Amino acid sequence: MARIAGRFKRVEPRATARAFVLGLLSGAERKNCWRLAEQAGHARPGPMQRLLRTASWDADAVRDDIRAYVLEHLGADDGVLIVDDTGFLKKGITSAGVQRQYTGTAGRIENTQVGVFLAYTSRRGLALIDRRLYLPDASWCQDAERRTRAGVPDQAQFATKPTLAGQMIAAALDAGISASWVTGDEAYGQDPHLRALLESRGIGYVLAVACSARVRINQGRTAARADAVADRLPASAWHRQSAGAGAKGPRYYDWAWSEIGTDGHRHLLIRRNPSSGELAFYVCWSPTQVPLSELVRVAGTRWCIEECFQAAKGQVGLDHYQVRHWTAWHRHITLAKLALAFLAADATPARTADPNRPARSTDPIDLTFPEIRHLFGALLIPANAPPRRLLHWSNWRRRHQAGARRSHYQQRLASSSTG
Repeated sequence: MARIAGRFKRVEPRATARAFVLGLLSGAERKNCWRLAEQAGHARPGPMQRLLRTASWDADAVRDDIRAYVLEHLGADDGVLIVDDTGFLKKGITSAGVQRQYTGTAGRIENTQVGVFLAYTSRRGLALIDRRLYLPDASWCQDAERRTRAGVPDQAQFATKPTLAGQMIAAALDAGISASWVTGDEAYGQDPHLRALLESRGIGYVLAVACSARVRINQGRTAARADAVADRLPASAWHRQSAGAGAKGPRYYDWAWSEIGTDGHRHLLIRRNPSSGELAFYVCWSPTQVPLSELVRVAGTRWCIEECFQAAKGQVGLDHYQVRHWTAWHRHITLAKLALAFLAADATPARTADPNRPARSTDPIDLTFPEIRHLFGALLIPANAPPRRLLHWSNWRRRHQAGARRSHYQQRLASSSTG
């Protein structure tokens, strides 16, 4: 908290931000303003709500502080940047950027906000370092009244998810993040502008693409679908290698690669599941020639951002917010990233060079995000509140909920009488 203290012009929001982050790291069941205010010993949620909505502080400047903190604690020469998006399921139509759209969080089309995130991973750990709220074009960017109600600033214009990813990657590189590679799923691999940006910055990529993606083989003379290239490969082209350690051991797949283009720096990487035969495809570029094992290593890091999302939502309340305003969304997400970065700096030691060591070792597993948060909450966060405070908050919540219910009933009765 000392690292970001200078971002707050007054002592009150600075103290509230500290209480907010402590609440995110606590064992509170839900980490919205109501619960965090109760956890902090406040009489009402007003200070927490003002922190997110109207207090004077710059969430982007705090984001920069988090990025520097992650680089200090997790930076290494094997660093990889990972781009991905995640959904935040919402009710109603007033939350900034919300609309019915596909989200991998639910695996279907839902009413949701979508955030695009950038993660950093190395042998020293992993953390989220940047975020952008995706703003749909027709339903938001072209609706001035809706933008005003949700506090969307004029400079926020429509940008595709790969464009948002490119902005975050460029900012991270400009800030000195030590990464030689970028990886991401098909939504990002299929975008030629993102790939061109990475090549112009001299940073390699291993980006997933669809089986129908067309690549040029035979020194660029022949265009073919990615799955057709895989079908033509001889058995000797496949090599079994681990894509990294999973919860149950090394994740072994069969891998093959085929040179695409003419300079030896571009490859189509193909992954085959040994059990099901299912294929996955990646387009790869590197500023220098690299072995197959390096591309496999980078491809295997993509799952790390899923681990980040799981930890951020499950441990520090990334998706627990109840805010609709553009500024409030960015502030909550930023403070959740700060809490996650704190766990990441303490939770993940250097990864062992021997992936099979757990098969022989009787040592405890490494400290995890949940374990660090549990220990931190038990040792450093004050004990449970006295019964009087618990009853005060129970009454406050029920009164507030009664007011909301009364308003809904009045609107329903009014609409039925006019109908």
